[in-house]
Amino acid sequence: MIAFDFEYYKPTTIQEAVTLFYDLQANGKIPHYYAGGTEFISRARMHEIQVDAVIDLKGIPDCNEFQFNGNQLVIGSAVTLTTIADSNLFPLLSDVSRAIAHRTARNKITIGGNISGHLCYREALLPFLLADSEVVIAEKKGIRTTSIHKIYQNGVQLNDGEFLIQIITDGQFSNYPYWSSKKTKHSNVNYPIVSLASMKVDGKIRVALSGVCDFPFRTEQLELVLNDTSYSEQTRIQQVLNHLPGATHNDMHGSREYREFVLAQELAKLLQRSKGVS
Repeated sequence: MIAFDFEYYKPTTIQEAVTLFYDLQANGKIPHYYAGGTEFISRARMHEIQVDAVIDLKGIPDCNEFQFNGNQLVIGSAVTLTTIADSNLFPLLSDVSRAIAHRTARNKITIGGNISGHLCYREALLPFLLADSEVVIAEKKGIRTTSIHKIYQNGVQLNDGEFLIQIITDGQFSNYPYWSSKKTKHSNVNYPIVSLASMKVDGKIRVALSGVCDFPFRTEQLELVLNDTSYSEQTRIQQVLNHLPGATHNDMHGSREYREFVLAQELAKLLQRSKGVS
């Protein structure tokens, strides 16, 4: 049960949603963008969030687009993880999405909600980091398109009042060799100890990780280390562990030492799997 009342709005255009957000703020209210609603409902029930109004983005056609436009795959922020998992338009993204929660939850969780949400894992973000995707953002002044790397630097960098409209990915990234794995403490639907997504592009390994630090990440330095075959695999793995972009996550689901142990195991599998794959 949610222990507070709130107003509900379902705009049908991007401009209507943005205008509504700032009008509500100007009237002293706390608005909140909403699509699948799973995280909002959970946090509201646990008294972690309280708002005066929710703005449902599912009525905006741009947020529901999911198709190739020429050679670009366009995914609206309100598209559910089930739709993405079942479509296989971007096979790596489908695999990663299929490993998030259970199907009933994925029927509600949207791609925008997963990668912009409050939880630190945001596993669906990993394939987009590997593909250098672009994101389309609604803001007070209109719409802007920018690199996903600028929006997700050690966490979500969206400003107050902004929301994600679409993620755009070059279609070539649907064809590269890929691999993903997710390790949890107990069942497959738990939060990840380590979630790894990888592609091999022009003979080089790309890798993005979730569950290791307090944010998902892909870094150039780690990929340089992994691709430097002048060192042994064990040395490369140790170098990755030595150059993580933040402190290793340490909570009830997994200690820092355990996460680093699991990460080393998954990186070893990745290096073995990548041999002979171009």
